[in-house]
Amino acid sequence: MKIGPKFKIAKRLGAPIFEKTQSEKFEQSLARRGNQQRGRRPQVSDYKRQLIEKQKMRFSYGITEKQLRRYVDEAVEKSNQPVALLLERLESRLDNVVYRLGLAKTRRLARQIVSHGHILVNGKKITVPSHKVTVSDIISIREGSRQTGLFIDLAEKHEAAGVPAWATFDAKKMEGSMKETPVYNPAESMFDAEQVMEYYSR
Repeated sequence: MKIGPKFKIAKRLGAPIFEKTQSEKFEQSLARRGNQQRGRRPQVSDYKRQLIEKQKMRFSYGITEKQLRRYVDEAVEKSNQPVALLLERLESRLDNVVYRLGLAKTRRLARQIVSHGHILVNGKKITVPSHKVTVSDIISIREGSRQTGLFIDLAEKHEAAGVPAWATFDAKKMEGSMKETPVYNPAESMFDAEQVMEYYSR
């Protein structure tokens, strides 16, 4: 998915939604911009606020508008708590799980890793980043990929502390799993999922 100039997009949305914008320098830039605009910023409509939150969510996970719309429709249709189901579905994408397991520093790289056939799910090569991972699925690195530059030092460099509570990864075995359903924590998100649902309910 072609995104465009990441710094400009992140500044427009007012959040460091891309990994390259998650720096102290970028935060200071946002703060300066906020100080300059304070007192003269026009009232933001509900629609614009919801649109901004929707874009934050979409760019955070690197998905298209069509994909996000499909996930939202599915969540509304299948649950009376659509926000939780929507975030569960986003977090359960194979590219996101690969990222969460610490096999890639960014979701963008995780998508490339999956697309290039480096990842196995229950022993089967999966090259579709949007593939839905379910609880107890075993995610592993393909044998032929383990000695590539991407993973050769994984056992030494892997940061286990970064793996969320709902997942587990053994760097020596180069395999992990989603041990329980991902739980949405608003405090960990750069977007307001409730506002996203409001946007699509119009």
